Amino acid sequence: MASKNKYLVFAVIGIAAASGAAWWLQKPAQPPQRSEGGAGTPAGGGAAAGAGRPVAVEAVTVRKMALRDDAEAVGSLKSRQSVMLRPEVGGRITQLNFHDGQRVRRGQVLVQLDDQLPRAQIQQSQAELSIAQANHKRNQELVAQGFISQRSVDESAANLEVAQAKLALAQATAQRLKIVAPFDGIAGIRGVNVGDYLKDGADIVNIEDLDAVYVDFRLPERLQSKVRPGQTAQVTFDALPGVRYAALVQAISPQIDADGRAIAVRGCIDNRRLQLRPGMFARVTTVFSERSDARVVPEEAIVPDGSSPYVLKVVEGKEPGSKVTRRTPVQLGVRSPGWVEVLDGLSAGDLVVTAGQQRIRKDGTEVRVVELGKQGNGGAAASAARPASGAAGAAGAAGAAGAAGGVGPKAAAVADAPAPSTSAAPASPSPVTASSVPSAMAVRSEAQPLPGPNPCQLAGSSTRSTAPGHRAPV
Repeated sequence: MASKNKYLVFAVIGIAAASGAAWWLQKPAQPPQRSEGGAGTPAGGGAAAGAGRPVAVEAVTVRKMALRDDAEAVGSLKSRQSVMLRPEVGGRITQLNFHDGQRVRRGQVLVQLDDQLPRAQIQQSQAELSIAQANHKRNQELVAQGFISQRSVDESAANLEVAQAKLALAQATAQRLKIVAPFDGIAGIRGVNVGDYLKDGADIVNIEDLDAVYVDFRLPERLQSKVRPGQTAQVTFDALPGVRYAALVQAISPQIDADGRAIAVRGCIDNRRLQLRPGMFARVTTVFSERSDARVVPEEAIVPDGSSPYVLKVVEGKEPGSKVTRRTPVQLGVRSPGWVEVLDGLSAGDLVVTAGQQRIRKDGTEVRVVELGKQGNGGAAASAARPASGAAGAAGAAGAAGAAGGVGPKAAAVADAPAPSTSAAPASPSPVTASSVPSAMAVRSEAQPLPGPNPCQLAGSSTRSTAPGHRAPV
């Protein structure tokens, strides 16, 4: 009995020892204790330190630039005056007094039809007129002496008027056989020859007045409040590369085309050099206004937010030398390639974020402006690819500006003023020049005006309104 109790005690002791060994082996290991700031700082402390670091962003200053508010359209050229010569009566051609492409003058006889019969009728009418005049003079002398009645004098006077009318009719018939130039111009290519018999209304030759040409184009109806007579338009032609012409807006159609919702506009171009021809394809840029001190920012700085776009402006923080962001709503104006005008919300010299907006979670975030190297055109952007948010901001800038109602027609940059230096921006961008902003007009030379009165201005002055009851001269 005693031996059984001894074995039971040894079994309990063995089970207890095995349980203790198992507990000791399964106990988790304790991390080594390090001093504060040592290499063994817990992971949570490192994350907390990283969260307090300034966010690296790219930024540029708001600058001033000369902008031109304009709109582009396509059109075609027409002669200031154009006519197709046609005979009013039939006849055979006896003379052609012009050559193809010759300059003709107003009143010059170009085509002479056979007028033998009308000339004979003129001679007959002249003879009858002489007899009627003599009879009437004799009757006036006789009635004064009382030899004839007053009735005879009245009859002779009526015969005289009939003879005069016959002569005028014969002369008018003969005159219609002479086809003259109605205005100064250039003759086209004739399709008739001497000896051809022409019916009334047959085409002979066209006359074109090319000293001034009209350019007809259309603008969207939303621009009807901006376009007005007297404005200047720049016209270029694919057939004449490298040269642009100045056109004077002369007329605006009072009716809007219901199909295209566009308004027809007519401009006039001085063409005394005769380089332009009717029917040419034209590219028209109508200038509405110009501003020499427009405030602009890069497209990447605009963050779309429905109808209220905004920018992230970099301002001084609470701590000395720190920089924080401030969300600033802006009102946008016209656009030039890569730039957007800011009408309200920013001042020249303000620093705005152009890349890194996606890393800024809230207003007042501390940031650090990164200097990525100066480029040739002085922009703050580097040659490396921008972050995704910068591309998104550039793509959405147009939509945000359009929703805000500020983006009008395309604007072309002309020149600018240097941007004020800002200590917050390590890489202060250099001023934008006309060569750094792409423009189709920058590589074109404008045709210099010729001496003498501009035919477009003369044409415009003749179409001005006159007093009531009087017609404007044609």
